[in-house]
Parts: sequence; structure tokens; C-alpha cells
Amino acid sequence: MEAFGDRLKVIVKVFRRECHRVLHSERTTIHGADGMLMLLQLAMAEVNKQHGQEFKVALSDVLMAWKHLLLDKLHLPPPNFARLENYDLIVEAYESFLKRSNTVDLVDILSMYKQLRLVDSDPEEPVSPIQLFEFLSGNMEVSGLPDSSVPSTPSSKGRPCSSQVKMSVRRVFCSYLNLLVNAKNDMALALTLDVPSRTLGRQAFTDVKHAAHNNSTSLFLAVTSFVRVIQLGGKGYAPAESDPLRKHVKGLSDFVHFLDDLEEILGEIPDPSVCGARLVAAVRAVLVKGRSSGDAMYAAADETTKELKERICQLHQIQKLIANGSGTGISPARPKAYVVNHCTAYGGRDTVKVLMALLDEEALTPPCRNKADLLSEDQPVLSGAEGTCILNLFRSPEVSTGCSPEPLKNRVQSRLDLLKPKPKDGVIRSQFACTYNEELPLNRVLEFPSSSQVPTCVHPAPKPQTLPTVDEECSSDVVLTKAKSTSECPNKEQSGVQQGAALGPRSGNGQNRVAGPGDRKKTGTQARGKGNKRKQVDSDQRGGSENEPPEKKPFTSVKMPGKNVSKASSKKKLIAGQGKLTSFFRV
Repeated sequence: MEAFGDRLKVIVKVFRRECHRVLHSERTTIHGADGMLMLLQLAMAEVNKQHGQEFKVALSDVLMAWKHLLLDKLHLPPPNFARLENYDLIVEAYESFLKRSNTVDLVDILSMYKQLRLVDSDPEEPVSPIQLFEFLSGNMEVSGLPDSSVPSTPSSKGRPCSSQVKMSVRRVFCSYLNLLVNAKNDMALALTLDVPSRTLGRQAFTDVKHAAHNNSTSLFLAVTSFVRVIQLGGKGYAPAESDPLRKHVKGLSDFVHFLDDLEEILGEIPDPSVCGARLVAAVRAVLVKGRSSGDAMYAAADETTKELKERICQLHQIQKLIANGSGTGISPARPKAYVVNHCTAYGGRDTVKVLMALLDEEALTPPCRNKADLLSEDQPVLSGAEGTCILNLFRSPEVSTGCSPEPLKNRVQSRLDLLKPKPKDGVIRSQFACTYNEELPLNRVLEFPSSSQVPTCVHPAPKPQTLPTVDEECSSDVVLTKAKSTSECPNKEQSGVQQGAALGPRSGNGQNRVAGPGDRKKTGTQARGKGNKRKQVDSDQRGGSENEPPEKKPFTSVKMPGKNVSKASSKKKLIAGQGKLTSFFRV
């Protein structure tokens, strides 16, 4: 079995030499065993979605369909278990994906070999269908082929997933190189769009997918055309504001700019060895940017870069010997007769030949041993929040309708929060909170009056009594306390006025007051002020002159609603500072 790898290389070599006879494009790339399995998983998930189910598929169903697919395409007897329900639709979707992405699988290459081989020089059947089935199923030990699933250095206990990370990193390297050879490969674009992270997650990939479907183009062409129109298009050619891709302009522009840099390296450096090394180094630079040297991905990228550089140099030397000896070899992308610039058409042609030979060898890599690591959604994270699982990437994000219940964990936690006993409110309240508490007694509210609260009372206020002169010692206490008897303070005129201003009724329907013993010297105008406010206004309009302006009152006179202050008391002169002090306590 040691020569089985060499026989597979012979089949691929004949295919590359004569593929222009059966294919429209000479840059058709090959899917290996792992690529075929991932494509089958996508086809099965797409069929399930078309029949009203979710874009998911069980791993056991994929393995059953995988065995049926290989045996049918190789024209071998079917297995002893029944096919899946929609097997014919799955095969149709699988073949459609291959044709749309300008790719073929190893079974197609074996079926075309008999038609493409030369009878004189090429062997009749280097590989039998049974041997190829055993190889693709993973039941054959093959030497002489690169095995990316086994690390070249032993993994330590601190990095148990180093082999899996290396396999994923190597797949990303080859996907970038695959886009330079075959821009229609949707699988290669899916593996490189957000690696490294460009904030292009599932939503961005879904928008690109819809744009490619609407325009009947590949994913790469949908991305590049959108970015070119943004950069070079005028006002009339710019995409609409409602275009979903406008939300991902920065990430898509970074992706296209990086591929432009790779294309520039490919066209400017004529030596394939130097050009290939530069391409691999550029891919490594973007993958390890921002990572520490102790990171598993950093070590895997360094190791993969070294291996690919060495292999590109070896393939270049082999092709130089073939071209100098027999003159027969791989000749992809021949310049057409009507090209404008032949130098531009030939630029990078030798490097493309070397890259295609490298990608063909990668397609001949033995399949991954652990199918769950390859197909499950729990793959190593290479680009931030999401892994490199193709099924998870191609699945459109679910649109929230508001009807689906919350996860069970969130519902249980919210229920526990409701049942948890809440502590009593022990917060210390401020003094101003007492003003707005309805349960407090009325007298406590009146003891702490504020400027925003007008004093109110249920019962009518006591009748004020006006007395001559003002005593400074008693005027400050009258505002905060109730009216005292006339025998306690010798001068009670001002105290009666201030008490009426503080505790007077708010309503205009004031009660008629009876003059006390201190009201003997009232004038006729003061006598008319015994009634309520409306009566006072009417009497003032009758008594005074209609053409004379109202008399200005001194700054010490204060008129509260529903209360009349006598002019005799307002004309009294106050001590300096007494007005401010009285106003302060009145507030």
C-alpha cells in the first residue's frame, strides 16, 4: 500500500494535463475527502430546509448518506441498510454545489481518467474503485501523502487540541491560496471571510449569500462587486441605502483589500518560489496579528508557514525539471489570442501552476479520523466569537419573532429572583420627604413650611388682632408658633398681622371678622377691608378715583392671598435688617 499515494498523484496529474478537453475552466480545483463530507452535510441541511425543517442534520444521517454516495458514484454494490428519504434530492444538491463552485471531487477525477488518459503512456487503471472507497472512508493507511491531521511535533498536556488547531489553520492557508486560483470556490470564501476576525459573522455571511443568489453569481464576485461599486462608483451607481451589505462595508473592504494585496504579489514576482513564500508569509501575518507567541494558533501558523514554503520550493524545482526535459506539464490559464496585454496575461502563470499542484496534494490528504471534530459546531475558535464550522456559518441566523420562550436557564433564574425575600426599606428619608407624606399630622407640616408649599388648614384660622408698634423680640417667634394672648406681649399689632399672613384662609370666601379692642382707630378705608377679597375690590373701585394710578406700597408691606394688611402698620418704620429677617421666617 506504499505506492497507493503515488498512483493517486498519477491520476491527478493526467487530469490536470487534459482537463481542458472536458471542462470549461482550467482553474478547476479538487475537493478532498474532508471537503466532500462537508459539502454533503451542507446539501443535506439545504434539503431539510426546503422541506420545512431546520437547517440542521444529524451526524449519523451524514455518515449513512456518505457511504451511499461513495458506493453509487463508484458503481459499487450498495450497503445493506436503506437509503434516506430524500437521497435523490441530496445527491442533486451536492452535484449542483460542485458545479456552481467550479470544483470536482476525487470520484469524478477517477471516472474521467479513462477518457482523458493516453493509451500509450498512461497506465490503464492505477487505482481501483474499491481502493478509492477504502481511502475516502478512512479505512486505508496510506504513506507518501501529507497528513495534516497528525501533528509533526508531539502535543503537550497544556495544549490538547494542537492537532485540531493545526488542521484548521492549514485549511485556512490553503483556502486563501485557493481563492487566488479559483475565485468561484464558495467553500474557500466561507473559511476565510472572517478569519482573522473582521466582524463578519453569520449575519454578514447570510447577507452576502442572499446578494449572490439574487445576482446569480458566486460569493466572491458578490463581495468584490459591492466593494468596487462603493469605491469607484458615482452617485448614480452607488448601492441603495437599504442594501443589507452596507452594514458590513468595513469588514468586506478589509477582506477585498487583503486579497488585492495577494493578487499584487502574485502578478509582480515572477519567481514562483519567492512569490509563494511571500504569499504564505502575508497570510501568516494577518492570522497571528494581535496574538502572543504562546498561543496555539500562533505556533500552528508558524509551523504551517514553514512547511508550505518548503513544499512550494520543491514543487517549483520539480516543474522546472519537467519543463526542461519533456516539455509536458500542467499548463493552466493559457492566454487567449484576443487578450490586450500578453505580458499581463502571463504574469504569475508559473506561480499559479505551483499553487495548483500544492492544492492537489492537499486534496489527496487522508480524511480526518474524528468526523465529529470536522462536522460539529464545537470547533476551535479561530476568529473571535465563532468557530470554523461550515454548517453553523451557512445557517441563517434566526429572526426573533417575540413568540419563542426564553431559555430554561433564564426562566428559572427570573423565578428564583421573584421568590427571593426582599429586605425591608430601611433607607433614611430626608427632611423634605416629610412635606409630601400624607400620613403626617397637619401640625407637623405647618411647623416646617417651605416655599413650594402653601400652608393649608381644614379649620378656619383664628381671627387676627392688630396692635400698635412691633417688638423685635416677639416678631421672630410669632411666625413659628400659634397666636398668643394679648397679655404676654405688650405690642401685638405686628404679631397679629404676621399670624394672619401665615395661617390665613386660602379661599376667597372668608368669614366676616369682628373688630377687637385694638381696632378703634381704623380709617374708613380700613373699615371697608373687613369683608372678603371680592368685597374689598368692589369697595376700592367705588371709593377711589378712576383716573388715578394705584398707590405704590412700601417694600415692607406684604399682602398674602385672602388677607388685607392695614396701611397704618405698613407705614411704620422698621429697624435695619428687620425686613429681611421677617421675610426669611415667613418663607
